[in-house]
Amino acid sequence: MDKLIIRGGHSLQGELTISGAKNATLPELCAALLTDQAVTLTNVPRLQDVTTMLKLIRNMGVNAEQGPGGALQLMAGNLNNPEAPYELVKTMRASVLALGPLLARLGHAKVSLPGGCAIGSRPVDQHIKGLQAMGAEIKVERGYILAQLAPGLKRLRGARITTDMVTVTGTENFLMAATLAEGETILENAAQEPEIPDLAEMLIKMGARIEGHGTSRIRIHGVERLHGCTHQVVADRIEAGTFLCAVAATGGDVVLRHAREDHLEAVVDKLRDAGATIEAGADFLRVRAHGRLKAQSFRTTEYPGFPTDMQAQFMALNCIATGSSKVTETIFENRFMHVNELVRLGAHIQIDGKVSVVDGVEKLSGATVMATDLRASASLVIAGLVAEGETCVERIYHLDRGYDRMEEKLRSIGADIERVK
Repeated sequence: MDKLIIRGGHSLQGELTISGAKNATLPELCAALLTDQAVTLTNVPRLQDVTTMLKLIRNMGVNAEQGPGGALQLMAGNLNNPEAPYELVKTMRASVLALGPLLARLGHAKVSLPGGCAIGSRPVDQHIKGLQAMGAEIKVERGYILAQLAPGLKRLRGARITTDMVTVTGTENFLMAATLAEGETILENAAQEPEIPDLAEMLIKMGARIEGHGTSRIRIHGVERLHGCTHQVVADRIEAGTFLCAVAATGGDVVLRHAREDHLEAVVDKLRDAGATIEAGADFLRVRAHGRLKAQSFRTTEYPGFPTDMQAQFMALNCIATGSSKVTETIFENRFMHVNELVRLGAHIQIDGKVSVVDGVEKLSGATVMATDLRASASLVIAGLVAEGETCVERIYHLDRGYDRMEEKLRSIGADIERVK
């Protein structure tokens, strides 16, 4: 199992390019199931979750090949096996995104209940209720979601769907399913993360009729068929936010190409309040910092609030900032597992339910730590970059699920970091 060895204390300088977003790529790979024509995706990141999703859709009969410039060329003309088996999806929760497209295109699907990071409950009941409202008959047996059109229906039918909570993957599933449904579908309480408008724009290129994407109310007018398209995956705002925190914590001056301030406003505002200088351009962010920053309290919430996927990374910055901060996690009930590992590096953190109180210290000290989930991995890398001496981050397969060659990018801007087999 690979691990990262980090020797901290180096200022980060230079420029790097942010990869395509994992959380846009995965639903867009599933969107290719909606048509029998060729779909080309560009700016696809090299991630373990992308590899897993490609295995999954290939198993369904999709032809997926690498094209020029790293583009992915997808053809689902021979979609013949509408099943997502457990052995292919046990490491990835995004597998449930195949459910809506398969139901819409073929009228039936068998999808394993998903796996992924152990950061708390992410129930699929909202997916099931929404698709049932569109005319699907669904039951859960032996760890699988079994879905088919109700008797007498040839297509899913439009419906008004109001979820009990804001759900990103639920919104994406309904959005994809509704493109081929009969009539109009209205999604109330829809998620607004930038990856959803990006998916909607891809579907519109395929011939879908969608309005209101990027707001809490999305209207979809179903069409009989979708066609192929070429689409560039939006840049990964969480990767960009992670590197912003890394540079702010270690000091230095770095330009992040393809990073967008409008996708990261809550994080950028907190970094500026902490004392970092951030310059925003049309297709870049430049971050500069010097010395210890000021600790910032924050509360995670749905977009456009502070993202739960940035909580661990910003907490790592708070660990070596001046002053105390409160970090409140409202999205997942088990997302403080990185705290004990940060404490091993010398951080002063106390947990009280959904709140972590962080008292900043002048320095961290290198140690061996263990990654527990994807974003926790990133927080430990940031802590290792500022710690004195050598830090070893184990179980980085979590990191590889969501970051495209993170150690290579960090090394290119001055970090002393290496992967050890």
